[in-house]
Amino acid sequence: MRLEGKVALVTGAGQGFGQGIAETFAREGARVAVVDLDLDKARAVAKGIGRRAFAIRADVSKARDVTRAVQATLKRFGDLELIVNNAGVTHRNKPMLDVTEAEFDRVFAVNVKSIFLMAQAAVPHLRQRGGGVICNIGSTAGIRPRPGLTWYNASKGAVNLVSKSMAVELAPDRIRVVAIAPVAGETPLLATFMGEDTPEKRAAFRASIPIGRLSTPQDIANACLFVCSDEAGMVTGAVLEVDGGRCI
Repeated sequence: MRLEGKVALVTGAGQGFGQGIAETFAREGARVAVVDLDLDKARAVAKGIGRRAFAIRADVSKARDVTRAVQATLKRFGDLELIVNNAGVTHRNKPMLDVTEAEFDRVFAVNVKSIFLMAQAAVPHLRQRGGGVICNIGSTAGIRPRPGLTWYNASKGAVNLVSKSMAVELAPDRIRVVAIAPVAGETPLLATFMGEDTPEKRAAFRASIPIGRLSTPQDIANACLFVCSDEAGMVTGAVLEVDGGRCI
């Protein structure tokens, strides 16, 4: 198994991409902290995984919650080597001037500030243990943006770039940092990205992806599995597009 003996913390793991990542990591031998704002969903995922997982409720935009999640993982498993910053939100697809200040603040708090908070909470441990991997879930939205999602696009552009900067700064500590850039996927956020969930909107989104389909949680989980495994020991600072050709 590719992650045997490793301990992972996955945020936003109660559904969607995060659930797929947590389940895949566990199948590959990792013990997993399933972190989500919705504790019931996190518990359901952890229960489905079994003894290799446990659930933690955390608002990733709050320093106290993020620190508690890291400390709980260390207490439960005695280590933490792999961190997947997956939790994310968006504003509904609409003109940029229609997005409220509160919506903007929430998008940047969950998508960007959360990575800052996780670094503050976890990097000291990763340094002490001699290394680890941080995988940030960015987006093709930060590379080839779609109209109507301007401020979300900006937040994911920040995720993509901060991953590169973190990689350079943390490389001497043997901490690899990689971003995954998924194309729109079959997750609960899809309707918000589209503005409304109709067959016509779905067809338009699929038409923008050369491979002809949306991404799935397993697509993203497979990419995360590779970059977090020892097989990717020379990979850091990369933004891996999992997009069916969308960014070409």
